[in-house]
Amino acid sequence: MNYQRTVLSNGLRVLTVPMPSFESATVLVMVGAGSRYENKKNNGISHFLEHMAFKGTKKRPSALHISSLIDGIGGEFNAFTGKETTGYYIKSSANHISLSLDVLSDMLRNSLLDPKEIDKERGVILEEINLYEDTPMRKIGDVYEQLLYGDTPLGWDIAGEKENILSIKREDFVDYMASLYSADNITVVIAGGIQTDKSVKMIDKYMGNMKKFKTKAYEKIRENQTKSAVLLKHKKTEQAQLALGVRTVPNDSPERYPLLILSAILGGGMSSRLFHEVREKRGLAYYVRSNSDHYQDSGSFASMAGVDPKRITEAVEVMVDVSRKIAQPTTANKAEISPDELKKAKEFVKGHTVLELEDSRAVAGFYASQELLEKQIDNPEQVLKDIDAVTKEQVLDVAKRYLIKQPYNLAVIGDFKDRQMFEKLIK
Repeated sequence: MNYQRTVLSNGLRVLTVPMPSFESATVLVMVGAGSRYENKKNNGISHFLEHMAFKGTKKRPSALHISSLIDGIGGEFNAFTGKETTGYYIKSSANHISLSLDVLSDMLRNSLLDPKEIDKERGVILEEINLYEDTPMRKIGDVYEQLLYGDTPLGWDIAGEKENILSIKREDFVDYMASLYSADNITVVIAGGIQTDKSVKMIDKYMGNMKKFKTKAYEKIRENQTKSAVLLKHKKTEQAQLALGVRTVPNDSPERYPLLILSAILGGGMSSRLFHEVREKRGLAYYVRSNSDHYQDSGSFASMAGVDPKRITEAVEVMVDVSRKIAQPTTANKAEISPDELKKAKEFVKGHTVLELEDSRAVAGFYASQELLEKQIDNPEQVLKDIDAVTKEQVLDVAKRYLIKQPYNLAVIGDFKDRQMFEKLIK
């Protein structure tokens, strides 16, 4: 799989990814705008704007008009908001690319942002916030990042505070877009059964005259943690949720792939070390997994689990013990990474990568996020080679550097109030 990169005269970046065996195509417009570009007063506006983009334009004055148009070609459309990017996409038969670009460019450039629709959508977003609050398994990641990044944009929830959602006005959306939705802060990716030259011409037709301007910068994270930390979110639940992790590196670090392999060994599947020790051996949790995540200026390695509240201290102790043993293997603890275990971890990561990229929407996101957030773009083949190149020594090195030398962070959702009890477990 290969791509072609084109930069239009207004700075808008275009990536075309031909997938000859596909009859479908995804058009993805991704903007370098997310919740970390917000402030206290407008936190939540990135996500709110994503919702409003589908509520009507001058040319297509209602949400029903837009949805009927896409349904009429058998397509699917949606959007997503992260902390560093916002994406809007339409996936359809490849012969409807022009229509997809027409609709998406219209949404970004001519949204009505009708105050009546804004008021109606407030209720939708408030219920979305309630959904996350009532689903601790989905909420624990937000609580963990709140612990890591505190009262900074990177530590705030993407959905925002309810008070903000109730007060955001049309002018706020206009000002926000005027600070970030510049042509050179946008990448358009078309992936699927396409012709590159024809696709680039269509993008230029619909978006080539978008305005370019200086965009707002994000607030950089200052990493200065010196001791372990705990954050408890009190909630009466039948199952306690926990996230245990450490700070690591940004997305351009050479340690990214060794950390990814480490996460697969530790909690990457039903044969991983944490799954075996926490669930299979002790029956402490239904799910347990590890992730290595990265932003442009920071990163973290975390293991998460849903456990019996009465046995949460045992679960934390086991997770800390397994994490530290992998970094300090001895003959006694038998935690040495074997050649077979390393190979299995690599195949696990590569397999999931390949399976995910069987969908043109995932392919478009793969390339768009690299274009906006990373210094270079790698094709999937290169990513697989980088994964294969990881050595046991590199995995052990990052394990020692982060799972031994870095202070631990523990976020918990459950009916607990004794923070000191948890602080003792992660010293």
